[in-house]
Amino acid sequence: MNSPPRLADLPLAELRLALAPAIADAAAFDGWSMAAVKAAAAAHGVSEAVAALAFAGDDKNPAMAMISAWAAHIDAAMSAALPPDKLATMPVRERIRELVRFRLNAAKGREEAVSRAMSVMADPRNVAQAAKLGWRSADVMWRLAGDTAADYNHYTKRATLGTLYAATLAVFASDHSEDKAETLAFLDRRIEGVMRFEKAKTRIMGGAIARDHFSFVRFAGRLRYPAR
Repeated sequence: MNSPPRLADLPLAELRLALAPAIADAAAFDGWSMAAVKAAAAAHGVSEAVAALAFAGDDKNPAMAMISAWAAHIDAAMSAALPPDKLATMPVRERIRELVRFRLNAAKGREEAVSRAMSVMADPRNVAQAAKLGWRSADVMWRLAGDTAADYNHYTKRATLGTLYAATLAVFASDHSEDKAETLAFLDRRIEGVMRFEKAKTRIMGGAIARDHFSFVRFAGRLRYPAR
């Protein structure tokens, strides 16, 4: 049986994913900084220079490169643990709940790293990249949930789930309740709101198609998400 390759021998793209969890651990103390990369590299016997190169990023934004790698690592782990066939027997709301809970569990014990990541992403210089990152994870979740929409629903579902996940993550980062009970209750309320929205959207769109004068832009402008 072949041994798995050492982290030091991985291509840079794979090295980023492999080091990401250790960087998240270090980020609780060092922030999403090169100090966190240095700590992760030392823990895994990887050259500091190579690790630094892996997270330099074409946009010269190492912090966002680290956060993106951690999100991609969770995306990959979630896809392996919850493939579409495993979720297929569940109602859609339960599929989404399982997928978001998987991500929350992957971040347990790293709440400070999550909080610091959210601060980095809230920087005006990083907002566009953070939005792409949220969209990517929402897209992975919907695909695992079996969504095949190719029309405007493809976009509204991802935008809605991205908002739901970001809001839940914000609650999670400061939740000190037992077993994250407050976060899970918040998640359930948000999912219920999304399901109501999807049903309402279907009814409105169905009637609008018949009338042939529905304005999605006007409809989207009226959306309101339930408060915490």
